[in-house]
Amino acid sequence: MSRRRALTIVLALAVIAVTVAGGLRVFAGPGGKHITAYFNQAVGIYPGSDLRILGVKVGEVDSVTPRGQQVKVVVSLDRGIRVPKDVRAAVVSPSVVADRYVQLAPAYTGGPEIADRAELPASRNATPVEVDQLYASLTDLSKALGPTGANAKGALSGLLDTGAKNLDGNGAAIGDSIEQFGKAAKTLDGSSDHLFATLSYLQTFTTMLKNKDGAVRDAQNQLADVTSFFADNKDNLAGALKELGTALGNVKTFIQDNRGSLKSEVDKLAPLTQILVDQRASLAEALDTAPLAAGNALNAYDPVHRTLDGRGDINEISMGGDLVHAPNPAVAGSAALVPVPEERLKALPALPLPPVGTVYGTAADAAKGSTAGATPSAGEGATSGGRG
Repeated sequence: MSRRRALTIVLALAVIAVTVAGGLRVFAGPGGKHITAYFNQAVGIYPGSDLRILGVKVGEVDSVTPRGQQVKVVVSLDRGIRVPKDVRAAVVSPSVVADRYVQLAPAYTGGPEIADRAELPASRNATPVEVDQLYASLTDLSKALGPTGANAKGALSGLLDTGAKNLDGNGAAIGDSIEQFGKAAKTLDGSSDHLFATLSYLQTFTTMLKNKDGAVRDAQNQLADVTSFFADNKDNLAGALKELGTALGNVKTFIQDNRGSLKSEVDKLAPLTQILVDQRASLAEALDTAPLAAGNALNAYDPVHRTLDGRGDINEISMGGDLVHAPNPAVAGSAALVPVPEERLKALPALPLPPVGTVYGTAADAAKGSTAGATPSAGEGATSGGRG
């Protein structure tokens, strides 16, 4: 009785479990999202085939329908499975005998999700290469390289024989080359930033050349004209270069024969060049004032009488050159020179040349309106004294 009762309880629990699972499936509604993927071919994919992400089953294939040159495959995801918006589909063949399945990649890590009923074009999906396609490719390759193809006249055999002879005995050198290439690759890997920076600068340079295409073309045309000129006059150019070579040889011989004399002359020039260096400020000042002096000389020349006209400062000579401004111009008998008032300058007699600078006279004569002469001011004597 106890065994029969236990069996009855187990059967009742199984019926209850099946009923609950069916009820949950009925009341839960449809599953997750549906996605339509197009493939160029879908060999081995059937309704009910697995839909996986990273090898884990997350749904199944609902239908497989031919659409012209493509195959339409509708898959459904389990409830709660999240897939990124940029997902791709691929038909995966684990082995020759195992069933194929559809895999989605990449896995969801965040960001926008794919919409329900979304479609993935064939250009976005991938299919494995079939064995018969691989065999057909190998067959085509063997025919292309065989006696009816590239080796019809023994060209491929000759190439292989020549290659074997060239490689014979060079195994060590080839191995060393491969090793050095590996080291170079490691060096480039460690300097990738500099390499990419160089490529970026090269791209900038090429972009500049592209933007300046007209100027570059003009420069090329001008260079072509120059080279054409040289080509047309190559005989004259060769003769000129020959004469230049002869002249340089003569100069070399002259220098070798007169080395001592040349050294002596150069040594003699050293003090002169040192003087020029030491007096460069005076030379610069002389070069600045020379045009003014030459102008004054031209202005002082009288072409009618062929004379240089000037005006001497007699007072300066008679008084010893002491130009002292008198503190009181009204003091009679003062020997100092004072400026003549502006209103009295109009009463001066006509002079061959206009006065340069301030006109001076004695204090008594200045007060009477007379002047003993004209002389430049102390600050202008160096530049205007040449005109008197």
